[in-house]
Amino acid sequence: MKKILMAFMVFALSACSSTESIAKLVTINDEKMGIATKTPDELLTVNGSIHAKEVRVDLDGALAPDYVFAHYNEQPTVNNYQRMSLDQLQAFIQKQGHLPGVPTQDMLDRDGMDLKAFSLTLLEKIEELSLYLIEQQHQIDTLMQALSKNASDSLQNKTQAPTKNSPKK
Repeated sequence: MKKILMAFMVFALSACSSTESIAKLVTINDEKMGIATKTPDELLTVNGSIHAKEVRVDLDGALAPDYVFAHYNEQPTVNNYQRMSLDQLQAFIQKQGHLPGVPTQDMLDRDGMDLKAFSLTLLEKIEELSLYLIEQQHQIDTLMQALSKNASDSLQNKTQAPTKNSPKK
């Protein structure tokens, strides 16, 4: 299959340009094809931009972050996932300078970005953020109810007229 893909790519590229310029552009090493690189390190390595209408990345059994919601619903998770409290998260960010599980700028510069892993990590962080927001909204609703009750009680106390027999303070 690899050889068919490489042959197709070489044919497609040669149909678009002269064979001489294609030879300068394409390198094949150890069944790996490089475009604008002499050292391909994957089946297809491109040293430059790629324009596409759509890119699909197969997950190949990768663990989707549904475990975030399973943990929230007090169900066991495959990977023993634990979401940090907001205080723990704040401390981590202050100490490390990035979100837990998210690669740093230095790591991205050194290793590049695995789109599959990075997309799943971002989805995990979005799911965590959604749960933090749900919990905060619950806290806001509880506080609003308490505030409304206090305001109502206060207003009721102020509007009650003292009776003649009520003791004076």
